[in-house]
Amino acid sequence: MRRIFSVDWLVTHPTIAIGRRGVLGFGAALALQGCATLPAAQPSPVVAAGLEQRIDALARGFDGKVGIAVEDVRTRAVVAWRGRRWFPQQSVSKLWVALTVLDRADRQWLALDEPVHITRADMSVFNQPIQKLLGPDGYTITIGDLLGWAISRSDNAANDILIRRVGGPASVASVLADKDLPGLRASPEEHLLESRIAGLDWRPEYSFGQAFWAARDKVDPALRARKLQRYVDDPQDGATPKGIVRALGRLQRGELLSSASTAKFMALLAATETGPQRLKAGLGPGWRIAHKTGTGQDLGDLTTGYNDVGLITAPNGEVYALAVMIAETRRPVPERQALMAAVARAVVEAHEGVAGR
Repeated sequence: MRRIFSVDWLVTHPTIAIGRRGVLGFGAALALQGCATLPAAQPSPVVAAGLEQRIDALARGFDGKVGIAVEDVRTRAVVAWRGRRWFPQQSVSKLWVALTVLDRADRQWLALDEPVHITRADMSVFNQPIQKLLGPDGYTITIGDLLGWAISRSDNAANDILIRRVGGPASVASVLADKDLPGLRASPEEHLLESRIAGLDWRPEYSFGQAFWAARDKVDPALRARKLQRYVDDPQDGATPKGIVRALGRLQRGELLSSASTAKFMALLAATETGPQRLKAGLGPGWRIAHKTGTGQDLGDLTTGYNDVGLITAPNGEVYALAVMIAETRRPVPERQALMAAVARAVVEAHEGVAGR
């Protein structure tokens, strides 16, 4: 074990320490955080097998602002490209809302079978298939089922409802701080974040039909471009690739939640329906994936916040945490997906090269 002073936590959490009068300054945050004791990373055969060089080559060869990180979960060794830079998470941020819900359940502050009555007023924007459940009087669903919609189906309305249920983004930020998870920001509710990115003030009618798209099309293109670039440069929902894979590694090792909650979280990630051509497409026979995608807004041919992060498990049980995050690019969807699949394939080939020795 080695003892390190976690100044990095402060650098990557400029707004996470919140008191009664607002955000605390650097000195106050330093006093709150103190020191953290972390295990030293062990040598990783997969990293030694040339994985770092493969990741560098893939990142350099892609036309866009990309961040990549891979952790060998057993050894905790990490290789990364732009691993400490902030990238938009988009729906990847749903991971930390789910972590907060399950943490609250572990502490018996809420119950996953607790019913929640949802109505049209609870709806969000973009992907929200849960809308189909709404009747004239709304719909009653459990917190546990909302988790399934939010993670496995990436439902924005379900996620917004869960954020409100746990006490807002500040509560999510508090859990990230308590669990010493640097490099992760708690996102605002989806409908608020996406409205700000588009240069709009949120209105409830944007939740339905094409109202949001129609309103966004009326925003001055120059304003939209400035708002979008501001978001990419300093995303409110930002995360670093290293922060994500380290958090996923700790989740896999059972360091963040009870064994029951960890198993539930992993089952939700394994049931993810989105992004079959991203990381998943690079896996070999017998490999499994538990992951979460994120997809941001476009402006013309510019795409922002195109991501896939998760845990891949080899046939022999070895696990690797991966994060591929594209902050912005003008390359078409197949090329973005190909990059993600190539990163997963590089890990698979490095692992199999080591296992076959």
